[in-house]
Amino acid sequence: MQIMADVGGIPGKNCRGFCKYCYFKTVTQTKVLGCKHCPPGQIGCSHCTTETNMTRDYFPAYQVLSSLQTNIFQTKLPKDTMVNITGDGDVSCYPELLDLTRGIYDMGLTTHLGYTSGKGIDDASIVDKLINNNVVETTFTTFSTNPELRREWMYDPTPEASIEALERFCQSCDVHAASIIIPGVNDGEELARTCEDLESWGAKALILMRFANSRNQGLILSDRPIVPGIVEQDVHEFEQLVKDTAKEYNLKVTGTPLCDPDNDSPYAIAKSKNREYLDILTSVKAEATIITSKISAPYIEKVFDSIGASEHVNVIPTQQEIACLITAEDLEEIDLNEVKDTVIIPGRCFVHDMVAEEILRRDGKFRLIHRGPDMLTYDGEMSGSMTKNDVLKHELISFEDLIELINYMGVRI
Repeated sequence: MQIMADVGGIPGKNCRGFCKYCYFKTVTQTKVLGCKHCPPGQIGCSHCTTETNMTRDYFPAYQVLSSLQTNIFQTKLPKDTMVNITGDGDVSCYPELLDLTRGIYDMGLTTHLGYTSGKGIDDASIVDKLINNNVVETTFTTFSTNPELRREWMYDPTPEASIEALERFCQSCDVHAASIIIPGVNDGEELARTCEDLESWGAKALILMRFANSRNQGLILSDRPIVPGIVEQDVHEFEQLVKDTAKEYNLKVTGTPLCDPDNDSPYAIAKSKNREYLDILTSVKAEATIITSKISAPYIEKVFDSIGASEHVNVIPTQQEIACLITAEDLEEIDLNEVKDTVIIPGRCFVHDMVAEEILRRDGKFRLIHRGPDMLTYDGEMSGSMTKNDVLKHELISFEDLIELINYMGVRI
């Protein structure tokens, strides 16, 4: 069991400055997107308004610890509970990190350090103190084990200390390393060296993250690239990089948005070797249109084609590659001549229900608009700690929910 201890923080401020490739670096103004959490007549809420995460500051450690203790007393958490320390800055920069982890240790609980780049560590000996405070798991943004690359691309003021800290973490607890891959920078021989280091140090896993540099790759909060001049990496080329890296090193290697070679995600049930599981799904008895991302569309089409429902359920891809990052702008580009009377949009997409209805009815035709399951599948960032059965089970449940929604709300055939 895990609970969260959110220490807050502001991107770019409580992380010793933006990395050169940071997603938030180009966000300069508040953007209200709209989502399923918004009140019915109001577009914008704390979940979909960028100002929330860009202006908040750190909470004092005693407040976090106090609320954590309150939760423990109220819910009587078992001693095997792990506390995930997280925030919007970098947790290694949190000034009271040692006191917080010591307090958690005194409660008899273990700690997971959420995403940290190590930029807040100037002396690697702090790792020994954190380990003594029962830090048993760490998610560490590595980028590269080449200190000069970290200095140039992460603006790490003490890259040698950060890398030494990473090595000590690897030797003392479970480390899930992460590297955003910049074509021509930290791929190729540089990636090989990083993997060799992580493998020799004893890291548990590595997730490769495809660098997003344009709106259709997920940059919905800004209209300009993060790093001008970086050539977009083809998603299938990136997928092959993940697979090749997984074969080469004794690490659990996954990628986002694609893929997990061990678990066949995303969309494991769309793979031919797993098609037998589709026999479990309910038959499709109605018509509907599914709107999704450019990456997800081919997989979802395969599923409905395999169960003999492609004649009644059509899948329309947007230019956006990540389904949960679809916005109203993406829906406006859809040809309504292809859209049926019942439409399913991604459950977590950043579109207010009222706005989705306006866009998808602008041709004068009344259509029922519904949100599908939040996640039909897992990307490598989530599946890395799961088994193949976990992934298949989730997908089968999610697709069954989707089919039941189509059968209940769609036009019967």
